[in-house]
Amino acid sequence: MRRHDLLARLHELLQPRSYLEVGVSTGASMALSRTRSIGVDPFFTVKHELRCDLHLVRTTSDEFFAREAPLEHLDEPQVDLAFVDGMHLAEYALRDVINLERYTHPASVLVLDDMLPPHPDVAARERALGRARGMWTGDVYKVLPVLRRHRPDLICLEVDTKPTGVVVVLGLDARSRVLLEAYDDLVPELVTSDPQHVPAEVLGRTRALDAERLLALPLWRGLRELQGAEPELARSRVRELVRASGLDQPATVG
Repeated sequence: MRRHDLLARLHELLQPRSYLEVGVSTGASMALSRTRSIGVDPFFTVKHELRCDLHLVRTTSDEFFAREAPLEHLDEPQVDLAFVDGMHLAEYALRDVINLERYTHPASVLVLDDMLPPHPDVAARERALGRARGMWTGDVYKVLPVLRRHRPDLICLEVDTKPTGVVVVLGLDARSRVLLEAYDDLVPELVTSDPQHVPAEVLGRTRALDAERLLALPLWRGLRELQGAEPELARSRVRELVRASGLDQPATVG
């Protein structure tokens, strides 16, 4: 399954009230949205028909989230579904996660692109090294171990999508400041010289879930029903849905 097919299915299953995308590019993924949406990209060149109530912002995600009310286009400053495909460097992607989480609720779903590079050159911080192999993910794969180490409360699911894999994050908590407070200490760990030493389990996708089987779980209907629910009730119910789906032990699925 290709990443945009996964994203299209998530739109269908979740029927999000709001959608936010970092990294609009030509608009291929934004074209999937039919809800009130925000797209952030300093260099977008949209070539696809967009059929949603859209606020398209030509700026960096850092500048966007620094605004006084960045989500004023939405009915509420909350995002049901978000897709991060922006600057392909780990420290930028981690900042996007930190900034986005502030505007989530317990049933929100966050999708991070380019998380399973097929070769170390593709995961280089230097774009030219990746482009020589026909694609460039950058080193955003480093965000996943940071999330697992510092935020064990999150459910981070590696998904085997073409061409470069995604990670779906569940159980987000807008109250958390753990990553924000750890960020400065994490940057030296994230910013390392090429070549990057990509773990074998990332290159081989040995922990990645099959996309079709993941999407077939009743989890997504449950998350949709929890949109707008009281946060503590929703948080507890999301944990129940994750356990019932076996996703607290990812090796059992996929």
